[in-house]
Amino acid sequence: MKPMSRPYVDAGRTGQKRRTFDALVAAARQLVASGTSPTVDEAALAAGVARSTAYRYFPGQRELLAAAHPETARRSMLPDNPPDDVAERLDVVVVEFTRMIVETEVQQRTMLRLSLELSDGQERSLPLRQGRAIAWIAEALAPLRQQLSDAEVHQLVLAIRSAIGIESLVWLTDVGGLSRDAAVASMRWSAGALLSQALSHGLPEASPAQPGGRLPAEP
Repeated sequence: MKPMSRPYVDAGRTGQKRRTFDALVAAARQLVASGTSPTVDEAALAAGVARSTAYRYFPGQRELLAAAHPETARRSMLPDNPPDDVAERLDVVVVEFTRMIVETEVQQRTMLRLSLELSDGQERSLPLRQGRAIAWIAEALAPLRQQLSDAEVHQLVLAIRSAIGIESLVWLTDVGGLSRDAAVASMRWSAGALLSQALSHGLPEASPAQPGGRLPAEP
């Protein structure tokens, strides 16, 4: 993961500082994966870093947990030679996206909780709120731009995104009582059904976006 773009990290002995940063992030990720939401003190202890030093990198728990979020810097969920058929392209992306969500479920749940707790203006800094899955789905649906407008494609992308991801996994497993395999199968089916419905019957009439509307929680 790329170090935080902060003067303290990027000035002076940058090599040592980046190693310290990476050690704190690795410790935080391990603690989150064990089911806890570590404080800066706890991450410092696990990483063998002095508390005073750790706070130079992370002033609070939110900043630490945001940095510890699973890496989502991937530009694409498609393989090097993606299929031409749009349904196949979407299925490939959904399978890969949901696999990543399940493999990092504990971390994803932590970041989902943080994104719901933040006040206006704070949530944009979190990886969950940066709309990365939107771009991955849009790339899968790129062939539709020959028959749908950009606005229609975007509307379909949002509909599909609403049916997959950590939010859907939480509901399907915690509320619906499905196993993770069954939840993934349900999300995969929903994504394909939304695409099929859009192509055969069109999209619902879109209402104007609310001012200051937010992107859905990501990856």
